[in-house]
Amino acid sequence: MNINEKKIAYFGISKSNRILFDLEIGVVRKCLEENGFLLEIFVDKYDFAPDDEKEMMRIALEEINNCDILIAELSRKAIGVGVEVGYAKAMNKPIVYIKRKEAKYSTTVGGVSDFFIEYGNKNQLENKLKEVMDFINGCE
Repeated sequence: MNINEKKIAYFGISKSNRILFDLEIGVVRKCLEENGFLLEIFVDKYDFAPDDEKEMMRIALEEINNCDILIAELSRKAIGVGVEVGYAKAMNKPIVYIKRKEAKYSTTVGGVSDFFIEYGNKNQLENKLKEVMDFINGCE
């Protein structure tokens, strides 16, 4: 990889939940950029018709193939994000599972994730994500 080339972080979140997480996404984007990553949010990048599910998943899996890390926001249940996480695990991509403190824990996603971040506010999210990024960058 070229020294100026950014690594890619795929952000998994359901389209219906996306609008509820602007603050968190801003925190994640800033932290990742400071660590040489470009945040790619699939639901912001693409818009599919309901009957385009095959094409949607083909592109999602291709994007996961091309990413360096997958971050899954699962404060609210999202089956599609679970599929993305499972695929990323099969592709040996590092997985960061994040959720709000009051949200229910997903044992299936937690069981395959490399990192788990539970946060109560944006400062906790930022501090815990910085620790994860320090660890990831230290392993390269």
